[in-house]
Amino acid sequence: MHLDIATLLFAMTVCMVTMAVALPAVMGRVNEPARRAQAGVVVQGVAWALLLLSGLTEPGSLGDRTLSTLAMAGIAGGLALNAAAFELWCGRAGISRWPLLIAIVMPLGYFLGFSSYPFRVGWANGLLTLQMALLVAAVWRTPAVAVGRWRWLLVVSLLAQMVVTLWRGILGAFFTESYPTFLTPHPVNYAFAIIANATTVLSLMAVLLAHRDEAARDLERLATLDGLTGVLNRGAWMTRAATEVAVSVRYAYPVAVLMIDLDHFKQINDTRGHAAGDRALAFVARALEAAVRPGDLVGRYGGEEFCVLMNHAENAAANAFDVRLRGYFGEMAERELGFPLAYSAGIAVRNAAADSLEAMLRRADTTLYSAKAQGRSRTLESVDSRLQAA
Repeated sequence: MHLDIATLLFAMTVCMVTMAVALPAVMGRVNEPARRAQAGVVVQGVAWALLLLSGLTEPGSLGDRTLSTLAMAGIAGGLALNAAAFELWCGRAGISRWPLLIAIVMPLGYFLGFSSYPFRVGWANGLLTLQMALLVAAVWRTPAVAVGRWRWLLVVSLLAQMVVTLWRGILGAFFTESYPTFLTPHPVNYAFAIIANATTVLSLMAVLLAHRDEAARDLERLATLDGLTGVLNRGAWMTRAATEVAVSVRYAYPVAVLMIDLDHFKQINDTRGHAAGDRALAFVARALEAAVRPGDLVGRYGGEEFCVLMNHAENAAANAFDVRLRGYFGEMAERELGFPLAYSAGIAVRNAAADSLEAMLRRADTTLYSAKAQGRSRTLESVDSRLQAA
């Protein structure tokens, strides 16, 4: 069976256009990185179709120049969109602008230098290789979130494309007689066409796997975080706090639990509305996150109650945290909410090797209600909260 370059590239174009149509249907409603990846596939599919159409025009004509330049812009633009998508999937808030800059500069230089075949082939393929190298470097770096093996699938695909793309650029720029046209039956062109078909499928797999990873992270966040405040929900906090208490028992260091309850929260809902109450709860979560130390756990225990587990902490550290928190409330509550906000709290410190999180919470809860009974807006320590030798 004989396959020429045009047939192989046509098959790849059909595959990319099919992907462009199928991806939105398969992925459904998606977020920013998936939208960029979908757009990248669409743009590249259209670009390759334009590049094949340019072969039907008179070489060197305005139609050839226009279609070829639009194709280069689409190929580079698609790579830039994919680069942004994969960086977001790796958990990076800041996206490198270099792939986008190349996507702008490359077709501009290609159009201006179109009359020189060696220049335009070397220029386009060289910058596309650089663009792919930037994406490889971005994906290779340690991600900010846990991701699957799709990273290496993508890296292998891109490295293979880089080799044949650079090879074509060097041949076209410096050995033009061996590679005089886009469809020349040269071994590099066959290698490029075959690898392009294979890596198109591999790239699609990487997109779907990256999207699946993100969906799994979203489900985990929904299972562990409180939807209103963004801190751990009760179940997740209890699980992690129990683990921390067990570790503290094993290594004989103190831990403290603070149970915090907003004062007169029902009055806020009744007089200012539930939206104001929700804003107050979100404010408390921000205040707690601002006051805790690295390694401490913050959770919404229920309603207007929050819990904090402090590692390597006795009463002094817990009281210092309370001072920071009350300072934040005093300085920021009225400014952010438009009304003052106060809380009562109870502190319990692990007091024996056999002490458990549940027992600490019971003591903290009892102490909290003592603080309420004594007039609110205060923090009390559990009477048996001193750490004893294990």
